Amino acid sequence: MRNGLGIVRQLNPNLPIRFSLLPARLLPRFRKGACQSRQYASVSAAELQFGQPLHETHPHLLKPGELTPGITALEYAQRRSRLASKLPKDGVAILAASELKYRSGPVFYEFHQDPDFFYLTGFNEPEAVAVIRRTATEGDHVFHLFVRPKNPKAEQWEGSRSGTQAAMDVFNADESGDINKVEGNLSRIIGDASEIYTDASPSTKSTSTFTRLFSNRSPSKTDGLSKLLDQATVKPLRSILNELKNIKSNAEIANMRKAGKASGRAFTEAMRQAWTTEKDLNAFLEYTFKRNGCETSAYVPVIAGGKNASQIHYVRNDDLLSANDLVLADAGGEYGNYITDITRTWPISGTFAPPQKDLYNAILSTQRTCISLCRANASNSLDKIHKIAEEALKDNLGQLGFDMSGNALPTLFPHHLGHYIGLDVHDTPGQSRKEPLQAGQCVTVEPGLYIPDTDRWPAAFRGMGIRIEDSICVQDEHPLVLTTEAVKEVDDIEALRS
Repeated sequence: MRNGLGIVRQLNPNLPIRFSLLPARLLPRFRKGACQSRQYASVSAAELQFGQPLHETHPHLLKPGELTPGITALEYAQRRSRLASKLPKDGVAILAASELKYRSGPVFYEFHQDPDFFYLTGFNEPEAVAVIRRTATEGDHVFHLFVRPKNPKAEQWEGSRSGTQAAMDVFNADESGDINKVEGNLSRIIGDASEIYTDASPSTKSTSTFTRLFSNRSPSKTDGLSKLLDQATVKPLRSILNELKNIKSNAEIANMRKAGKASGRAFTEAMRQAWTTEKDLNAFLEYTFKRNGCETSAYVPVIAGGKNASQIHYVRNDDLLSANDLVLADAGGEYGNYITDITRTWPISGTFAPPQKDLYNAILSTQRTCISLCRANASNSLDKIHKIAEEALKDNLGQLGFDMSGNALPTLFPHHLGHYIGLDVHDTPGQSRKEPLQAGQCVTVEPGLYIPDTDRWPAAFRGMGIRIEDSICVQDEHPLVLTTEAVKEVDDIEALRS
């Protein structure tokens, strides 16, 4: 059973993890339902292999005490305790890992863990289920983690797995078990639960063991669990998790700053060079994110030259770049699964033409104003700041000769000013943008204008698409710009090529 402090290694993160090699005399005892309970042994983790980097195996990537880059085992334990404190006595939260998705046949996409599952476990493999059950007092809980067992033959093809022993000794589960036997163990765990919280969605197409259980795909195997769920009070977990994930810890903000710094520098390096194709610029940014310290790209980049920038989620990135046009790049890297989100627009030639500069500055001045309002003591919501952006853009465009009557503004500025970010590009799904921003929230600020090539608009601006976006951490008295290394002032952009 867990309390808010967790186990010995969490209290002293400099202690090495140690494991059992599991010879016959050391095989662990199993509780009813073939669920393995914690024991300790004496083999250094550095001698073993796991399904993700650990400090003991990858000290160049993780510091002592960190379970994932930048985040300690203690912080993960504290997150689970906070979740448990929001459950009723004997309430149970169930979360499933992401599934490995396939392009075709045995060819798979890069794996990306479910953000909620990762937030509570730090476990970065597919085919896993976490169950957190609150016990008698606030924050006390039992943490169950069902994972793929060690399998030398499978690991020869697919890479290392952490296994059930590491689920306890590394990821601090109180009990672990084979994911292939999760149905029986779940029935035991939730049989007398007061309430069950989960966001697992039934899917008849899913290959996930867990989602098959909820979809009742194999009635002969899942009738017992389905009956339990029918009889239990099942509630969505989303609102509780949003509340937990909404305010970022110092460690989370540091990870997002690292991603923002590495990505921002990549943008500035890109602006120094002349590009002739969207594809080459795309490849340069994604490579440079990684070279600067990110693990991967946070999302599929938008690299849109000329009129392509009018398509907000243009991701073909296969066109030529014309020296007379602007290029809009919306991209960002990821560090420790935390993302950054940046958009910059700059002249392919290195120098803004007068109409390009006028429209760009209309957006930049709006963005500066909106970023300054991202502080807790201003009591602004994202929706309120969006309205301020609309008014500023309307005034600025009017001064440039635009007719802003009728539906002009939503035509030219069709998206919201910003969204929440964190472990996902659109973090905390469903969270209202009407609530005042709080210190520790992270958001984007991204005003943009997309001018159709029609007679309604001034000829000098037709076909232009410009967006300027930064990732921001809200603080009490001032915003922290996480992506400041990406230059955006006209003079600074032009100086890069002079």
